[in-house]
Amino acid sequence: MNSWMAYKKQSVKQFTKSKPLKALLIIDMQAGSFSAETPRYKAAEVIQRINALSGLFRKQANPVIFVQHDGTREHCFIPGTDDWQLLDELDKSPEDVFLSKTANDTFYDTNLDEFLKTRGIKEVIITGCATDFCVESTIQSALVRDYNVTVISDGHTAADRPHATAKTVIEHYNWVWANLSPTKGKIEVVPFEDFVGMT
Repeated sequence: MNSWMAYKKQSVKQFTKSKPLKALLIIDMQAGSFSAETPRYKAAEVIQRINALSGLFRKQANPVIFVQHDGTREHCFIPGTDDWQLLDELDKSPEDVFLSKTANDTFYDTNLDEFLKTRGIKEVIITGCATDFCVESTIQSALVRDYNVTVISDGHTAADRPHATAKTVIEHYNWVWANLSPTKGKIEVVPFEDFVGMT
């Protein structure tokens, strides 16, 4: 389904309320990234936290946005294939928004920015996979667009890399994001339990 058509199904009225809106981004939690050949760090715990967050956002009438990478140009994650599907363990709802992207950056050549601005959303909470690729690229892109960004520090995951373990990659990027110079928006890196306690 075309990403804009998916958006069109979500009425602006559905997400209208007096309190400022925020959106939950769940990036690339797709079956092809969680195979036995590509294990992800603490995947079960990350999925559990994402499900808890998505339930909280729906309860508050805040949009939940699932992002799926379309890797047709790379001959992988082709829409409709098993690898492209969202993980079965993720809780999904008909009211959620489903967005297709073709680059690491979720904002690139998609209608995400338009969707958020149309609804007056200035804050994005970011989770997903992989820490050092699509999560990182999306965070940087959100910042240069002056969004307020909250990264759930234990809500994203990665695989081991040639020169670093997944745990080290995650810890490193959490540190980098927490120390970035802010734009007109702000960036915070917050553990799941702390975020839920503040919400």
